[in-house]
Amino acid sequence: MKKILVTGAGGFIGSHLTELLVKEGFSVKAFVRYNSINNWGWLESSDVKNDIEVISGDIRDYDSVYNALQDCTATFHLAALIGIPYSYVSPLAYIKTNIEGTYNVLQISKELGIEQVLVTSTSETYGTAQYVPIDEKHPMVGQSPYSASKIAADQLSISYNRSFDFPVKIVRPFNTYGPRQSARAIIPTVITQILSGKTEIKLGNMTPTRDLTFVKDTCKGFLEIFKADNLFGEITNIGMKTEISIGNLVRKISDLLGVNITIETEEQRIRPENSEVERLFCENNKLVKNTNWNPDYSLESGLIETIDWLRRNLNLYKSEIYNV
Repeated sequence: MKKILVTGAGGFIGSHLTELLVKEGFSVKAFVRYNSINNWGWLESSDVKNDIEVISGDIRDYDSVYNALQDCTATFHLAALIGIPYSYVSPLAYIKTNIEGTYNVLQISKELGIEQVLVTSTSETYGTAQYVPIDEKHPMVGQSPYSASKIAADQLSISYNRSFDFPVKIVRPFNTYGPRQSARAIIPTVITQILSGKTEIKLGNMTPTRDLTFVKDTCKGFLEIFKADNLFGEITNIGMKTEISIGNLVRKISDLLGVNITIETEEQRIRPENSEVERLFCENNKLVKNTNWNPDYSLESGLIETIDWLRRNLNLYKSEIYNV
């Protein structure tokens, strides 16, 4: 049985991926950020909580990553700072976590002879689409400190493959949504405000388009890329090859909830003009051709499952507060 380390396992995608790997029969180590109350993030309420080995540490700390990777054969590296607005506040935090953290995983994995490392990228590395659909050859443009840090981490990973013949793959999800997502993201922002009884919804820019994948389908993509023999040293997109504007997405959510809303533009929710990514539309041909990936969720079915989960867990969110 292969023992797999998942970094960022207590987070949104990481917790779902950890659950999938356990259900697929893997032995899983979950690397979560150390805290004094020993909280494991979203894994605290997970059905697989008793079936995993949890390691607390910090992806920025070489020693704790080294200890976590002992006796593992593969690594899914998801630990990162992901909030775009906070990257305007503290770019250095993103350099230390996203770049140095990835270095720690790569270098230690190389030293320990890990058989495979999957590094998590983001569609934000592409910036605003210069052509659509966006394939893996699209130029990368750092339109925020967050995206710049992820570009650097991706390139560092590719350099380890080319310099040391190290078995690394870059997984590049487009916009993922679903249960457990941070309130910073557009879908939980809208749903939690409506479920809290608000009909005047505070939002930012309504015109950008996004390619949205339900989190369980994203995790299936990770697993399929892991299984593929021919994607080492490669970047592989995960996305639905569809797009929807934020405005139309908000209307779809309000229709599903049966609530008439008005939208109030709030200045603090709008990115700087040259930093806004106006269009993301995924080309998923590489994933489809090289793996058996096939999504289970449409946008509507994914939104319904997300709404149901948020309704049951609304007490975990502070919909009245905008958190960068």
